[in-house]
Amino acid sequence: MSRLLRPYSGEPPPGLYRSTSDRLIRIAGAAVPHFLSVVMRLTADEDLPELPAAVNRRTMRVAARDIVARDPDVVALTLASADGEPLRGWHAGAHIDVYLPSGRTRQYSLCGDPDRVDEYRIAVRHNADGLGGSAEVHQLAVGQELEVSVPRNAFLMPLPGSGSRAARLRFIAGGIGITPILPMVRLAEQQGVPWTLRYTGRSLDSLPFLGELAAFGDKVTVRSDDAGLPTAADLLDGVDGSTAVYACGPPPMMEMVGLALPIGTELHVERFSPLPVVDGAPFEVALSSGEVVAVPANQSTLAALRQSRPDVSYSCQQGFCGTCVQRVTSGEVEHRDVILSEAQRAAGDMLVCVSRARFPGERLTLDL
Repeated sequence: MSRLLRPYSGEPPPGLYRSTSDRLIRIAGAAVPHFLSVVMRLTADEDLPELPAAVNRRTMRVAARDIVARDPDVVALTLASADGEPLRGWHAGAHIDVYLPSGRTRQYSLCGDPDRVDEYRIAVRHNADGLGGSAEVHQLAVGQELEVSVPRNAFLMPLPGSGSRAARLRFIAGGIGITPILPMVRLAEQQGVPWTLRYTGRSLDSLPFLGELAAFGDKVTVRSDDAGLPTAADLLDGVDGSTAVYACGPPPMMEMVGLALPIGTELHVERFSPLPVVDGAPFEVALSSGEVVAVPANQSTLAALRQSRPDVSYSCQQGFCGTCVQRVTSGEVEHRDVILSEAQRAAGDMLVCVSRARFPGERLTLDL
């Protein structure tokens, strides 16, 4: 495959408009959904024109399939445009939705080169205890076609000197969490920004892309759990208020890093797993087909639904994007989202990634 380089598009560099601290970003992030909710309330009774749906998918072809760890559990797929047209651009930290042949939808970080206009690269670890998405990806063959979304980015990296007040960068990756970090490392190196990476996982054999990272020498510290689980001191050594931290990995590691971070330090994280259910109680969900799905106390409504209906759409799994909205026709909902208006809730809308039945043992009926 020939190498196609992306010409300058005139777009602002990533992070140009993100110059505030992580705390202010979180405050703003919480305020925006409430603002949108107010707007929706004000316009709820108005007849607004129906806009044409945006085309958010394109057909891709599996152009290459590579094992990128010493064990066979991590496969990297290079996806090429099926029609040969240039792909939508992206910045480090972006991900795509992959629409699998079974109807499952999964989100995977892009770990290739943003300058390539002819391909996307993702890497997926096989999870034997998952819901089948990773196993299906591992079965995809070279030449097979599937649909993906355009890239989205909730993990942008503002460079020091442009959109960040930090002077240096610390990257922290746990296992397959290296995928969004890898393009960030390359970008920091290209731009001459001081950076270091702490990369950890169960074993050295399980860690992908060790060969690519070896080129960066002692800027990268790799350790495995064979030597003991890493502590916050191991991951944050040398980090102070002049450092911006970018971390991606298991929720316990992300929580540990967040709690131990020096005051005033920028923290940017991406989680591959949804937040755990807090104060949950078991209940049931009845579908229009007559099927009844049990939702355990420690599982989200979305996770329970997807065991029998893998085509249920979702994205953020944290109650702010609205992708997983479903209509409830009977039963009382305990709404845990931050975006639905009171009118939408009264009409029966429910974000199944976070919301639950109001009472233990209750049955919600969905128009699904």
